[in-house]
Amino acid sequence: MTGTAMPAVLVVEDDPFQRQTVEQYLAMQGLRVAAVGDGAAFRAAVEATMPDVVLLDVGLPGGEDGFALARWLRGRSARVGIIMLTAAGDLVDRVVGLESGADDYIPKPFEPRELLARVKAVLRRSGGGAAVPAVAPGPGVAETAGPQRPALPPDCVAVGAALLHVTRRVLILPDGSEAPLTPSEFALLHLLVRHPNRPLQRDWLLEATSEGEEPEAFDRSIDLRIMRLRRKVERNPSRPEAIRTVRGVGYMFVPPGG
Repeated sequence: MTGTAMPAVLVVEDDPFQRQTVEQYLAMQGLRVAAVGDGAAFRAAVEATMPDVVLLDVGLPGGEDGFALARWLRGRSARVGIIMLTAAGDLVDRVVGLESGADDYIPKPFEPRELLARVKAVLRRSGGGAAVPAVAPGPGVAETAGPQRPALPPDCVAVGAALLHVTRRVLILPDGSEAPLTPSEFALLHLLVRHPNRPLQRDWLLEATSEGEEPEAFDRSIDLRIMRLRRKVERNPSRPEAIRTVRGVGYMFVPPGG
């Protein structure tokens, strides 16, 4: 049979039962899966063939944990998807995992169907097994050689039709006016722009950004904040380009031009 090869998933888990269970389940879903139990075997497997997605356990035997291996892998490839498997849903592990270059995390114990959904979401982002849609250039930007974009003001990040002024914690709109941000809106937007083109899970976004003046305990509060931000930054809030929804995961910031 010819055609595009199945996406390759590498499972790194020291517990033999869990390793075998995950490997067999993903293989039954049509994925090409390999599994190893420690950092040395992981490095050897990557050297032999770069996978599309790695499921990387945090707690591993030997001198290196999953965070160190994630940094090593991210240094070798920007495209490979990395999903950290964290124990007990520890928020510290989640944050450190994302800072180490991971695309997502999933706390143990996890439902196999949720794991599969996370793997598919990361595959879509990384382009593994499927083409990644190109982002069209913005108005007045040539696809070939031409005028360069004007430099952004210091401490500013382009977000949709607006600029986020990080130091002053305000949005600068296209007409030059300023739109204030609540502490929780700024915390959420700042977190998104610090992880461009990476799907971030709703629960993690909520936990990481609800410690300011406006603690929001309801599960859907993150969605309400996203809706308010889209009204401020998107050219068409009903068809968002800058703050996109990633089904089954959460949200992702896409800078202008991708």
